[in-house]
Amino acid sequence: MAQGSVVQVTHSGTSRWRRRTGEYASLGAALEAAGDGDVLTIAPGTYRENLVVARNVTLRGPEGSRGAVRIAPFDGVALTVRASATVRDLHIEAQDAASPALLVEEGAPEIADVRVATRSAVGVEVRGGARPTVRRCSVDNPAGVGFSMLDGAGGLFEECEVVAAGQAGVAVRGGAHPRLERCRIHHTSGTGLVVTGEASALEAVGCEVYEIRGAGVQVSARGTGHLTDCRVHRTSSDGINLDTDAVLTLADCDIHDIPENAVDLRSRSVLTLTRSTVRRFGRNGLSVWDPGTRVDANQCEIHDSTGDYPAVWVSDGATAVLDACRVHDVPDALFVLDRGSRTDVVDSDISQVRNTAVSVSDGATAQLDDCRIREAATGAWFRDHGSGGTLAGCTIDGTATGVIVTKGADPTVERTTVTSPTEAGFYVSAEGRGTFHGCRVTGSSGYGFHIIDGCRTTLTRCRTERCARGGYEFAEPGPVSEDCTSDESATPAPVPPAPRLAAVETAAPTMGLLSQIPAPRSVAPAPVEEAPAAREAEEVLGALDALVGLESVKREVRALTDMIEVGRRRQRAGLKAASVRRHLVFTGSPGTGKTTVARLYGEILRALGVLERGHLVEVSRVDLVGEHIGSTAIRTQEAFDRARGGVLFIDEAYALAPEDAGRDFGREAIDTLVKLMEDHRDAVVVIVAGYTAEMERFLSVNPGVASRFSRTITFGDYVPEELLQIVRQQAREQEYRVDEETAESLLKYFTALPKGAAFGNGRTARQTFESMVERHAGRVAQLPDPSTDDLTLLYPEDIPELP
Repeated sequence: MAQGSVVQVTHSGTSRWRRRTGEYASLGAALEAAGDGDVLTIAPGTYRENLVVARNVTLRGPEGSRGAVRIAPFDGVALTVRASATVRDLHIEAQDAASPALLVEEGAPEIADVRVATRSAVGVEVRGGARPTVRRCSVDNPAGVGFSMLDGAGGLFEECEVVAAGQAGVAVRGGAHPRLERCRIHHTSGTGLVVTGEASALEAVGCEVYEIRGAGVQVSARGTGHLTDCRVHRTSSDGINLDTDAVLTLADCDIHDIPENAVDLRSRSVLTLTRSTVRRFGRNGLSVWDPGTRVDANQCEIHDSTGDYPAVWVSDGATAVLDACRVHDVPDALFVLDRGSRTDVVDSDISQVRNTAVSVSDGATAQLDDCRIREAATGAWFRDHGSGGTLAGCTIDGTATGVIVTKGADPTVERTTVTSPTEAGFYVSAEGRGTFHGCRVTGSSGYGFHIIDGCRTTLTRCRTERCARGGYEFAEPGPVSEDCTSDESATPAPVPPAPRLAAVETAAPTMGLLSQIPAPRSVAPAPVEEAPAAREAEEVLGALDALVGLESVKREVRALTDMIEVGRRRQRAGLKAASVRRHLVFTGSPGTGKTTVARLYGEILRALGVLERGHLVEVSRVDLVGEHIGSTAIRTQEAFDRARGGVLFIDEAYALAPEDAGRDFGREAIDTLVKLMEDHRDAVVVIVAGYTAEMERFLSVNPGVASRFSRTITFGDYVPEELLQIVRQQAREQEYRVDEETAESLLKYFTALPKGAAFGNGRTARQTFESMVERHAGRVAQLPDPSTDDLTLLYPEDIPELP
């Protein structure tokens, strides 16, 4: 206690024998003497006591002198509240890395104008049945968590601030359910807001999360959140991250200035956005993955991408619904990939798109109803077999091509108008299909409908007007047209006669997620295709061999596969089989194909019967390491369980063992992982990956780690010839050509390219190709009548400048 300081206790009761008014030499003595209703006024000074408030008293500093009273014990919890007390105008300090500075355990206390400046595990922790009201309090805790709520705790936090946190700013777990109003969380070294665990919930109104070294908001493991009128910005990772059955609602929120994904969802998470804005993001505005994962966006705006990625990315069986939304000023607007993935877009505007507004591939489905697409290179592109959906009542204006259908894709396009395309209104090639009913093209600088390469397309009641090269161009028999008209303002090229059907069967509109009852069909629906069967080991090994470079990696994987296969054969013959440890270490620089090889390795082990599913679960430190002792083990166990029957791929695994570890919880993740690998040695294959030198340190941290892995496979950097091969491969896939002169220039480019820390190997090659395509488009767009060579051939001048 400060020298000469006293505590004034005032009791307002009328019973003389209960009067406790007086001065006490210590806070502990005053609290022991005080009873319910008493007021403890603390004189200015520093009190080296661990205080426990167990009665409904008022504990406060002198009126109008906030910060004059310092509660600063040498260790342990500075202040514990176990009653419906009032605490005001205090400055709390603590130094215990294993304890919170301020702990609220019971009751419904009121805590106001308290400043916590500490280096503790937690600044303010609320647990159990406590329901505090916390107003105008701040936490500065560069060593740990700002505010933590757990074990069913609740409470209201108004105008509070996390000034700094060494881990999460606000952590909600264990069924806690607080409400935050007008709070600010900033300058944290971990996630801004974390909600994890079943029954854990957070409601935030008018809050701001910014300057975060990590994700701004993270909800996981069945946690839920509801954010209204909140801002999330200036993070170093994703703006908002949802994982494993998380549920989040955003209303009137603004997510901006995010270097990675503005919003990323996985593993059956559900997000609802209403009247919210997503802007200035480096990767995807919305990134939606995995079956059961879903986004519903209503009256939202996504715009001003700062990177080269699609604004909305939907893949691996996920679903996205955009209703009355705007997407603009982005490289690509909406990409839907993979069988089972689906997007419904209703009454929305997509504009100022540098490349493709809507791209549908790998068996995905997209439905657009009454949408408007303007100023894009391509309006909608259905890319390959199994991909399809419906465009109904849409308008597409100011594009190079309105709708492209290629490689067996089969969409239905109804009542859709394409205005002023520079190349074609509708372009179908490479055995694309498609049904076009009641569609219209006007003012095309090329053809209205351009259908080539053996396509079996059906056109009914379509019309073209003022198309410079002709309304319809059918390069060979195959398309079917009925009741189609053209004003023939230009003389069309001669075309072979198109066969007519006696009665054209028109498919009914595809039922979207926002539809009511599907219209009847005039033809029987086609049978649903079964999911493709697992590939044989040799087929997967063939895919491995097809990868560019990586010769030593391929040899290592084949040798390991051969040992496993021979071991199986020896067992069937009644012989002993050598024990083969299947866990691997991958070392090397980024972009060298480590994740791709890990995925193929899982497929090979599935084909050999070693793994049940062979799927890949990719995690990193942020997925495994928690903020409290014990939480890391839970996260690691959850990741291991998700990978059962497949491969657990830990990228940048060395981050679990930083050189200045101290009390870092990464070691707990390593210890837990080692035990799980031993207890369930046949259930999961673990692959750890990272830079070579850092991985050597990682393997030396725990004596049991190195012994769990059978071998280390080193992924070397790509040489210029291999980078050129990757670009050529990309060009073939995208129907571009690289001639010898351009190839020679690319080789010189890759030779001169700096190979510093930012060099991305295969990723750099792919980015180079994307830049070439963009520069090619800018060049060819100026040509009045480009030939097929002009449209496909990449020149040396298309190669980007050296950085």
